[in-house]
Amino acid sequence: MLRIQIFYKGLIASIAILFAGQAYAVLPIQEIVLSNGTKAYLIQTNAIPMVDIEISIDAGSRYDPKNKSGIAALTAAMLTRGIVWQGGILNEAQQADAIAELGASISASASGERTIVRARSLSKPDIFNPLLELLVASVSKPIFDQSILIREKQRVSSAIQEGDTKPEVVLQKRFRQQIFGNYPLAQSPSIESIALIGEDDLKRFHQDFYRQDRVIVNIVGNVDPVRAKQIAEQIITSLPSKGPVIPALPPLERSPIEPESKRLVRIPFQTQQTHIAMGMTAIPRDNPDYFPLLVGNYILGGGGFVSRLVGEVRDKRGFAYSVFSYFQPGRDTGTFEAGLQTRNDQADQALKVLQETIARFIEVGPTDAELAAAKANLINGYPLRLDSNRKLLDNLSAITWNQLPLNTLDVWTQQVAAVKKDDVRNAFKRHLDMRRMISVLVGGAS
Repeated sequence: MLRIQIFYKGLIASIAILFAGQAYAVLPIQEIVLSNGTKAYLIQTNAIPMVDIEISIDAGSRYDPKNKSGIAALTAAMLTRGIVWQGGILNEAQQADAIAELGASISASASGERTIVRARSLSKPDIFNPLLELLVASVSKPIFDQSILIREKQRVSSAIQEGDTKPEVVLQKRFRQQIFGNYPLAQSPSIESIALIGEDDLKRFHQDFYRQDRVIVNIVGNVDPVRAKQIAEQIITSLPSKGPVIPALPPLERSPIEPESKRLVRIPFQTQQTHIAMGMTAIPRDNPDYFPLLVGNYILGGGGFVSRLVGEVRDKRGFAYSVFSYFQPGRDTGTFEAGLQTRNDQADQALKVLQETIARFIEVGPTDAELAAAKANLINGYPLRLDSNRKLLDNLSAITWNQLPLNTLDVWTQQVAAVKKDDVRNAFKRHLDMRRMISVLVGGAS
């Protein structure tokens, strides 16, 4: 048995070394300077006759007024609920039909940091050009029909009401409150905040935030740089060049060191399973420790059934079927979260094992075999991150939004391969601290 283990560790190490020297050919990101001085970005790929466009707008829910949480999301939803079109109006159904007749798609959604509008179409001019005009009108000329807004508010309120009956939703709302503190992302839309939002609020939000200096255009597909510039110019020039000064957001403060009694939140809930989330603030995406934390978290709780947390919580003790951890870095914010769900009567034991396993990893770090296996898996799986236009667009979007170097995709595997044991241990010690970890438990009510 010992010989087999030694052979296995050596094999894993050899695989890691092999991958460390392997380079993957990645399509280049082309930077396009627009007439207003801003930039658009293109990954040209002619494998299929498709074009994917993303308009990334610095208009996330972190800009929602405190008593009207939900404005960013409702504004994004209304972009595909009717537009001004060729001197007239396309109502919601007509707009949807016009897009469907082209065999294309347009979608819009708001996250914490930004709003994303995406379009997908065949690259044939007789299909793509009309789709581009519809996309431009969707972003720049939504009609904000009051009757549609009333319906959307009812839909959102119903979803909120239903969500509050689910322990996992209650958990995430409270976890966000605890993690983000005074930062705007602590807010979640409520029935009360949605009720206060009116048509004028959406129009004002759209006017203030949907403008040239807050927009990034990303394009992936069967289009050359000249045409890509024309596309981006058509989108950008449809929006106002400037707007009012947006007040600066407060910095995200690091989770404070507090006694465990202040960091532990229990929410009674009528359910047989207790849902547990534990975490703290962490790094933004451009932090130099991103790759050591990425590799380390794969070992800790991001690597599925081979992770430390799964071994301790599930395999050894049977407390949960699934247990996970991850870092969620953004442009300006970042969080770390670990979680599981378990029987009510063993929730405290499961939480203790979760805490002890993470604490031990912060203190000691990975083994040589764990590090080699994690790097091999991440590098070996890298081509699967880039095997479609949509995945390429996801990566391009993350790079341009987080203001990363344009060669990030080219050097990704090299940066993973370069991670050492000390890098992981030191990065975890710098950015995670058990004295700052907030734990939220939802469940346990008899």
